[in-house]
Amino acid sequence: MQRDPAGWGAALAAVAIWTGFILVTRYSERGTLLPTDLAALRFFGAAIVMAPWLWKYRARMPAWPKMLLLALCGGLGYALFAYHAFQLAPAAHAAVLLPGMMPFLVALVAIVVLGEKPGPMRAVGLAIIGAGMVCVGIEGIAPSLGTGATWQGDLLFVAASLSWSIFTVLLRRWQIQPWDAVAITACVSALIYLPLWLLVLPSAIAEAPWREIALQGGYQGFLAVIVAMVLFARAVVGIGATRMGVLMALVPAAGALLAVPVLGEPLTLLAGAGVLLASSGAIIAARGPTVAANR
Repeated sequence: MQRDPAGWGAALAAVAIWTGFILVTRYSERGTLLPTDLAALRFFGAAIVMAPWLWKYRARMPAWPKMLLLALCGGLGYALFAYHAFQLAPAAHAAVLLPGMMPFLVALVAIVVLGEKPGPMRAVGLAIIGAGMVCVGIEGIAPSLGTGATWQGDLLFVAASLSWSIFTVLLRRWQIQPWDAVAITACVSALIYLPLWLLVLPSAIAEAPWREIALQGGYQGFLAVIVAMVLFARAVVGIGATRMGVLMALVPAAGALLAVPVLGEPLTLLAGAGVLLASSGAIIAARGPTVAANR
């Protein structure tokens, strides 16, 4: 085991923040704020922090069409699909279909866009993740097997995960640095979304208590975007990308299990099986290499 206490601490803190994202966002369903408000708080908070970075390093940023596509996938697409999904499906489904499903979809998109093929070990892990997705999908369309029909929310979670997966593969293809990617998605998304939110989209932020606004604004716009990114970068340097990938596989299990005492949501047999398969598959996939495309 690599000896870097600070790196391991950063990794565990990042996992805790991403697990908390599932719980805090699902909790918003019981409050006043609408999904459109959560997206506005996310983009506004992140843009305020990252605008100086975008301006300072503007000369190395990609062309506007690329920045727009990154914002549409990693910013607007991911956030709007995910926030609406949390209103319709439980935290256990979010745990499987957001962080749990992303290795599967990233590999799928990488095959199409980059021509990469997963090695045997990673292919096994991805197949196990796929089995977990099937468990959640069955529960989502069969109310008698779970907590109710949640297929609409499940589809939105899949759309959010696909949006983020496309974003991830585009970053690799265009060789964009992580902090540049955060600045682009935050600022460009804010430029597009905030005027629409103020003028057209429904909002309940005027009726929401300030504590709810502070909780969601601080978590969505600062912790889940900026702080988690700092911790992730520190962890990759300290313990390596493979170990960090394995630790990320803890997020589905932790999110689903903590939703039971924190949110009072039951963990059904099918959802539990989906979480177990998604986490174990992600651990296996993270330790397996890809086969580069022949170019």
